[in-house]
Amino acid sequence: MCAKNKNERIGQINKMLLEMASGNLFCRLELSSENDDIEALTLALNMLAEEIQESFLHQGYVNRTGVIKHIVQMSFLLDHEGVIQMVNKNACTILSLLYADIIEKSFDTFLTKASKAEWQDTWRELQQKGFCDTSLKLDFKISQSLLLPACCYVTTYKNDIAEKRKTLVTIVLHSREQNELEDEQKLTVVKNKTTPKKQRLIISYQDIKKIQKGRDIIVNNLEKELPSLKEFASQLNTNEFKLKYGFKQLYGVSVYRFLKRERLRNAYVLVQHSKISIKTIAYTYGFKSASHFSRAFKKRYGSSPNIFRKQSSK
Repeated sequence: MCAKNKNERIGQINKMLLEMASGNLFCRLELSSENDDIEALTLALNMLAEEIQESFLHQGYVNRTGVIKHIVQMSFLLDHEGVIQMVNKNACTILSLLYADIIEKSFDTFLTKASKAEWQDTWRELQQKGFCDTSLKLDFKISQSLLLPACCYVTTYKNDIAEKRKTLVTIVLHSREQNELEDEQKLTVVKNKTTPKKQRLIISYQDIKKIQKGRDIIVNNLEKELPSLKEFASQLNTNEFKLKYGFKQLYGVSVYRFLKRERLRNAYVLVQHSKISIKTIAYTYGFKSASHFSRAFKKRYGSSPNIFRKQSSK
């Protein structure tokens, strides 16, 4: 890939971060066919935006995992030629456009090239029906080369025979419990250096969520022995291969290295802020002996836990 193209992708990431910093969590970066660090960062940023957006959507609900929410993002009223006659205020905010910049424009003006073609096919079908109520997925263009993937509900109607038909397009955001979106984003992971370049493991968005769940299980059970990776993968409803390589791609380390790192991190807090014996801390976090814990602690933090505790108490 040429340097210019890489610079453009990095520039889009920078714009995405600025949008998120300003409070716009609806936009997404378009994924490419590349398998590099920029693509991994693109995927991670899209996931982060979804996670933050999801956390805001769940605020105010007691049952955060069981409530399915339907939140209107944008609404467009189109005339018989597909020209926008009315639009809600939220659409202007999300698209980063003024009301005057949207009104009297063709609806497909705000769609990506691929989505524009899909919309035009749908529009032709709408013209052949007296009444229609359908849905389709479209990608909207947001300023600064960002995208908004959206589920659109399309309804046509007219008040009387003489009136020309109008079309209402409503974009609704659903909670993730209803839509897994596993096919929307895919993470490409190269198996290893000896594997031919064309042979790749494809980890779906659903697989990524399973790996994230595994990470949460590890963090919440640091004092317990981790089962074999085969058993752990089965518990997560995935396979060992996807767990190992997907985990390393997402978190930069293997499952067991992550476990050891988190145990040491928690042990660090206890050594610094508690009077629990070093031996007890070692056994609490799964180390075979105090000496084994001491060596691992010193390797990571530069001094033994005993010396670190003495220095912290001064």
